Amino acid sequence: MDVKSAFLNGYIEEEVYVRQPPGFESANFPNRVYKLRKALYDLKFKSFLLKSGFVMGSVDKTLFLLSRGGDTLIVQIYVDDIIFGGSSHALVSSFAEQMSKEFEMSVMGELQFFLGLQIKQGPEGTFTRDILKKFDMGDSKPMTTPMSTNTALDADEDGEAVDQKEFRGMIGSLLYLTAAKPDIQFAADQVDCRIDCKSTSGTCQLLGTSLVSWSSHKQASASLSTTEAKYIAAASCCSQLLWMKATLRDFGLKFGRIPLLVDSTSAISVAKNPFLHSRTKHIDAKMSEGAHGEGIYLARLTS
Repeated sequence: MDVKSAFLNGYIEEEVYVRQPPGFESANFPNRVYKLRKALYDLKFKSFLLKSGFVMGSVDKTLFLLSRGGDTLIVQIYVDDIIFGGSSHALVSSFAEQMSKEFEMSVMGELQFFLGLQIKQGPEGTFTRDILKKFDMGDSKPMTTPMSTNTALDADEDGEAVDQKEFRGMIGSLLYLTAAKPDIQFAADQVDCRIDCKSTSGTCQLLGTSLVSWSSHKQASASLSTTEAKYIAAASCCSQLLWMKATLRDFGLKFGRIPLLVDSTSAISVAKNPFLHSRTKHIDAKMSEGAHGEGIYLARLTS
């Protein structure tokens, strides 16, 4: 479902007030509020959905749920794009008709594309082919291993500068692709980057047997050991698990204790032992709190 931009940016008749944005408060009137003249994204949608009996998600404020007669309707709003579905065809059809009458929008049919993602599983994706064509690699020979994992990359001070716009476009396209291709990301390691000696945290979260969330990013500081690198990665994963648990509660799902699998016995020992050690006392206290999530227990995973 897509909303017309003219409706989103139009003037509003209702009286709506908002707080001053942080960092842009008026020096003379810091405690005053602003009166809106034009509509903000999601403003009318959220008000309409809440009046219609929907409940806003506790952690995801773009999520709305409606339970009626044993059936559930789920609505997700991203700026001017709305996706929705439910357990009852009649409930879904009624919602689409009601929204079309209330707002200026068009129903696009079954979900196929959303926020640049192709909602269809297959051996090859549209976005991948588009990236290759964009950077003149459409006819390149595919390789199972693009480069050696042991190659050491150093900064070339005397090298010719590359086109920053094109280079960042390539990197950004690959990062966006990882949303549907987590296998091209990285796992956790210690001191993998030879330039700044920072480790990489790699985590993945499964709901049943389905991979629903994952991340791979460089850690903020250099780890002194593999144990510390694994420990920080586990804390990051625990934070995501707590967020997912709260989101799934909005859907009416309840869970017992959730296992967090870590391929490091020493990292698990550090997480379970609250006492400080000479080689672990420097670890950020926030990481220690993150590794002790409510309802989550750590277990060993064989590498």
